[in-house]
Amino acid sequence: MSMNLDNIRVITHSAVRIALPNGGALYFDPFDLTDADAAHDARYLFITHPHYDHLSPKDAERVMNEKTEVIAPATIAGEVAALGAAKTHLLAPGDELELDGATVLAVPSYNTDPARLEKHPQERNWLGYVVTIGGVRYYVAGDTDENDDIDQVSCDVAIIPIGGTYTMDPHQAASFVNAIRPQAAIPTHYGNIVGSFEDAEVFASKVDPSIKVVTKMER
Repeated sequence: MSMNLDNIRVITHSAVRIALPNGGALYFDPFDLTDADAAHDARYLFITHPHYDHLSPKDAERVMNEKTEVIAPATIAGEVAALGAAKTHLLAPGDELELDGATVLAVPSYNTDPARLEKHPQERNWLGYVVTIGGVRYYVAGDTDENDDIDQVSCDVAIIPIGGTYTMDPHQAASFVNAIRPQAAIPTHYGNIVGSFEDAEVFASKVDPSIKVVTKMER
């Protein structure tokens, strides 16, 4: 596969950075960052849902600057407003957005287990994003389990959480990736918060060999 994935970093847990060709970067769910990650170069900051490890104001501050725009679910407008972004785009599943250097499709990324939803009904409002940059479609999920909506996702690179409290286990995640057939898959949610590096290894062993699996965890 000739696709260059050097523009992607999984910083820690749910935090993902994708560099833009003309400078700056997209950040997704920054959490548990350190001073070393405080580049303040976020052109766009994506939030998938309001849990503390996906919407962390102190971590958002480490990557934001005076021009940063935030993309987030419409259902958490109040929480997002507190970030003080230069501009905020509130989306629902199916919404599309044109940005400078990228296009965005908001897709469902929620849990469907009835017992879980009875306790946490807000999980139906979580989002994932398919972001197209230079013709490459990157699917970045927050937390998600197996459901009919995500099986419809079409992308070139799937960046998905595995092994966490609200996510697919490695076997489910591999089955999902094998179904949607991206060119490459990158697991997140492993490491020092939830899940484990072993989850990433199991995931990689179950993905079809024709799909490139890259573990991008840096620390």
